[in-house]
Amino acid sequence: QVQLVESGGGSVQAGGSLRLSCRDSRSIAAVTVRGWYRQTPGNQRELVATIGIDGTTRYGDYVKGRFTISRDKARKTVSLQMNNLKPEDTAVYYCNARWRGSDSDIWGQGTQVTVTS
Repeated sequence: QVQLVESGGGSVQAGGSLRLSCRDSRSIAAVTVRGWYRQTPGNQRELVATIGIDGTTRYGDYVKGRFTISRDKARKTVSLQMNNLKPEDTAVYYCNARWRGSDSDIWGQGTQVTVTS
C-alpha cells in the first residue's frame, strides 16, 4: 500500500510562511510524489504546485511567485515552501502522487492550512 505522510500545516498570520512536506513512507519504487493540491468546502480540488519527472514545475494561478515546490532525487519527498500567505490560501492541502506509467492518483489525508488576517 502507498502511504503519503504530510506535515507542516498549521495556522499563520497573513504574510507569514509555512513549509509543507510529503513523503512516500513505503518508498515504493513505482510511485512518484508529484506535489500538492488544495480544497475548500464546496469547491473542487485545485492545483497548488506539481513537479514533473524532468523537474518542470507547475503552479496554480493564485500561488505563482509566492510558493516554491521542490523534490528529492528519488521523487519520494516533496516540499512546498509557502511565503507571503494570504487568507485565501486557507484550505486543506493534499499531497498527490501517481503510479509510474498510469494516471492513477494517490492522495494524502490532507493537512489544514489556515491564514488569518
